[in-house]
Amino acid sequence: MKPWTEFLDHSNYDDYWKARNIRPHLKNIHCAVMTVGGWYDGEDLFGALETYRAVERQNPGITNLLVMGPWTHGAWSRSAGDKLADLNFRAKTGDYYRNQIELPFFRRYLKDDTNFIPTEAHLFETGTDRWRRFEAWPPTNAIERRLFFRPGNALAFDPPSESSEAFDEYVSDPAKPVPFTLETTTDYPRGYPVHDQRFAASRPDVLVYETEPLAEDLTLVGPLVVDLQVSTTGTDSDWVVKLVDVLDSDFPDPEPNPAYVKMGGYQELVRGDVMRGRFRNSLEKPEPFEPGRVTPVSFTMPDICHTFRRGHRVMVQVQSSWFPLVDRNPQTFVNIATATPADFRKATQRVYRQSGAASSLRVLILPPAKP
Repeated sequence: MKPWTEFLDHSNYDDYWKARNIRPHLKNIHCAVMTVGGWYDGEDLFGALETYRAVERQNPGITNLLVMGPWTHGAWSRSAGDKLADLNFRAKTGDYYRNQIELPFFRRYLKDDTNFIPTEAHLFETGTDRWRRFEAWPPTNAIERRLFFRPGNALAFDPPSESSEAFDEYVSDPAKPVPFTLETTTDYPRGYPVHDQRFAASRPDVLVYETEPLAEDLTLVGPLVVDLQVSTTGTDSDWVVKLVDVLDSDFPDPEPNPAYVKMGGYQELVRGDVMRGRFRNSLEKPEPFEPGRVTPVSFTMPDICHTFRRGHRVMVQVQSSWFPLVDRNPQTFVNIATATPADFRKATQRVYRQSGAASSLRVLILPPAKP
């Protein structure tokens, strides 16, 4: 119980947490480093990506490699890695990693086997289910664009033109939070990072924005930056943003298919994250919202390497709860660990999409390879 009570006593990023942050200490490294992580690691996706970045930034010139596959926490070392939840990756990615990446790496740097040629970033591209090699991560030729929230639940690269106040709104009720999965289990559902989000999109407390069907493949790489313009009638609020790949209507069902999954129109979660609104300006010094005031909320979601195939749609969902993956926000500016039932209140949330207060998702687009 001691760690649990310590966590409750340190709800802000204070000296307790700073002393446990290893990244500033990843200096003076002279050996080769390979950091391995899983795109679907629900426990610590952030850790692998940010460890790679810290080593790269603080140790210029060393061999520093990043490997990311379609895995949950630690699955690269113990599973075939051929499927997760309803998705089939059409290859044993775990076996490939252990035999074609990990073993040659150790042979090179422990046994001086010069046949191994290191690649800065060796990543599994989800959506196309193939391995990619990059000389830098994110790739230096990636182009930053913004996907803007538009009227009629639309999502587009063109900025909004509305000059007057334009917004979408929903009521967030802590007594009826949006679940993070519909899977009925007494265990942690490790496949949730790819679960179908149609159940969430149908709720009145989830905003949905999506593109038209894509005319060409669209490959997004690197971190995703959320830029919201919001208001709330409360004094605190969570802002959950999910990037979703909407499969085309005739996408084939799994074979075999004992659960009778319908993959046509499947809303595959690609990446999701949350910003507890009180920390929007500082993780050390939380501050309340002023009810009704338009307020910017920005945060960075962990990287992706994902291709939205031609005919698919890009979707963004916005909500204010993700239970029980994220503890409920009372939506009042109180100490959540000691909040009373009276502190948990409904709030009306608005997400703005007008010129001068445009909500968007910043993405990095990888240009198609030259023929």
